[in-house]
Amino acid sequence: MYRNGLELLKLTEELNCTIAEILYKKEDEYCDKPQKMVHNNTKEILKVMRNSSQAAIDHPEEYMGHIIGGDAKKMNDYSKTKTYSGSFITKAMARAFSSSEVNASMGKICAAPTAGSCGILPAALFTAEEQLGLDEESLINGLLTSAVIGEIITMNATVSGAEGGCQAECGSAAAMAAGMLVILKDGTPEQALNASAIALKNIMGLVCDPIAGLVEAPCAKRNASGVVNAMISADMSLAGVKSIIPFDEVVDAMFKVGKALPITLKETALGGIAKSKTAQVIQNEIYKRD
Repeated sequence: MYRNGLELLKLTEELNCTIAEILYKKEDEYCDKPQKMVHNNTKEILKVMRNSSQAAIDHPEEYMGHIIGGDAKKMNDYSKTKTYSGSFITKAMARAFSSSEVNASMGKICAAPTAGSCGILPAALFTAEEQLGLDEESLINGLLTSAVIGEIITMNATVSGAEGGCQAECGSAAAMAAGMLVILKDGTPEQALNASAIALKNIMGLVCDPIAGLVEAPCAKRNASGVVNAMISADMSLAGVKSIIPFDEVVDAMFKVGKALPITLKETALGGIAKSKTAQVIQNEIYKRD
């Protein structure tokens, strides 16, 4: 039905429907999945996301690499004080940390679009729910919108850190979340893709350099900053600020940048901070322990 953002926008105009409704139509027509099935599956995903975005705040655990842990609770506690960013942004960061920490503890998360970027979308979604007083149906429609954006990125570029760097993982997640946030605040499909483009541009070129090759650091902090990226990108678009470069062209540029990155900066732990002196000490300690 659509291969890129431009075709998606044309469909929403021609059929006079939302992005989520386009997805329902596509799943029914091409995948033989009726709307009720898609709706129920999305509800299950919401449950997983809700739990992962809160679990490490309530019950910090021991983590596989012993690199991260406890930051979700620290951030949530800090959100109750006078902060520079405000309580909603700091709570969103705490939720993003939580999903990353649940992932590191081998807990159940939803790859959105990847395990390494699993905290951004849930953090954005449930922070919007709290701030705007959204019901479950709104959350489902928002999540389906993000899925379409992620699908388009996957079709035309990549969401893999091993192929495109962290810009492809946390960047795509932030783009998905930004578009979703626009829709959750009754923005238009055009504004949603505009926000996605802004979010993706904001971290264009970000490398993937996990310490010891584990999806813990700097991944968790990039999830926290990723949800903030999504929020400010959504606000820019809703305010009427447009991306000078269209969404589809931004996706194409991201893919080309990812292909141009050296292999040392694409999830191999052979470059970036993964090769720093401290990271090497941490890596050696992990290998000795194992």
